Amino acid sequence: MAYDSEATDATGQRRYRGEGFREESDLRTEGGAHSVVAGMQYRPRATPAANLDDVFDDPAHGEVGRDRLGVHFAWEGVLLLGVVAIAFLLHSGHRDTITGANFKELLVFGSVLGLLGLGASTTLRAGAVNLALGPVAAAAALYYAEHGSQGVVPTAGMAVAFAAGLGLVVAVLVVGFHVPGWAGSLAAALVAIVWIQKHPAPLTVSGEYDPTGHALYLYGGFAALTIVAGLLGAIRSIRRGVGRFRPVTDPARRRGGLGGVVAVLALTGSMALAAVAGVVMAALNGATEQVVAPTEGFELTGLALGAALIGGVSAYGRRGGVFGTLLGVTLLALIVWYADAAQWHISLYALAAGALALGLVVTRLVETFGRPLPLDDDAPDDWSDVGVPGTSWSTGSGDTWANLPAQPAPARADQWGDEDRWSSLR
Repeated sequence: MAYDSEATDATGQRRYRGEGFREESDLRTEGGAHSVVAGMQYRPRATPAANLDDVFDDPAHGEVGRDRLGVHFAWEGVLLLGVVAIAFLLHSGHRDTITGANFKELLVFGSVLGLLGLGASTTLRAGAVNLALGPVAAAAALYYAEHGSQGVVPTAGMAVAFAAGLGLVVAVLVVGFHVPGWAGSLAAALVAIVWIQKHPAPLTVSGEYDPTGHALYLYGGFAALTIVAGLLGAIRSIRRGVGRFRPVTDPARRRGGLGGVVAVLALTGSMALAAVAGVVMAALNGATEQVVAPTEGFELTGLALGAALIGGVSAYGRRGGVFGTLLGVTLLALIVWYADAAQWHISLYALAAGALALGLVVTRLVETFGRPLPLDDDAPDDWSDVGVPGTSWSTGSGDTWANLPAQPAPARADQWGDEDRWSSLR
């Protein structure tokens, strides 16, 4: 039997070509992105598409995996217990403050705080927090006190238009130059305070609208809005889009147009909600025969942000629960009502500071226990025997080879020499 000429490979070993033998492909590659070796496709290992669907930021920067909402639901259960406890204390010690006309005033006050809290929650989720909520609400209250005689709808419409225009300017500044929302909104807050300072004396409300007659509708509308917003935020695709303005690498890096559009809508909408809250607050003062004092309104900003943070909305953006803002607003409203009934004389600034401090602790809990779980280990391990890290072998059908058996080494360098077993047959 004759054999063709032999060849020497890179390692110095001899290989033979001829009858019954064929040249095998070298299993070693140079680490290319895609190669076909011996009928198998060789490609670098990538994240499965199913996992990319669960990314809340984006596959390039965000964490792979679903945010865990269990921590939000657990904390909302704690908030519910707090609401029940404060309500029980009010019912047992100061029942007259939560019955009749006083109960309607409580609902209206909760609606005012709720609209501000909803605006704070929206901007927090969008990653562009609005610090001008309180000053804008205070300015809207003064505007309604001056022009309320023209009717609640026209007056409120003008206040909302002015506030939305201011919010749009802030949005252009924040999104156009990609700067932090707190900085741009703080400038807007100072502009609103300048307008407030032009009214040094308290104003008597000229309008005749009594919001206590629609107390249930006002509070129910706020509750419906915040629950719907929370349910929408629980959908991973919506949550990913809403929180895209939240930085994940360099905070000055732009992350696409979707995050900017959401931030514009959040800032503009929150300003409009603040204006509505200010009008309702002034109308409540008019119904109770109280004047509207020219205040800066930062205590309202603190209460609104504190209610949103206590409710479980992360100070970093994106993450939040479903019922948290509703429960946080209700809890703070009851605390304010109970402190007034018990004559504790607690400053709203002090209450806002405490709410913000507790809310920051909640943010740490949310960011710690709400992070995505580690990826499953179901995917095959990399085949590191070839010396190319981070790669795997797969066939066209999707099968993978995690470990390939090593080829046995020849017993001796030359199995076809004169001294082999074929010589005995001569």
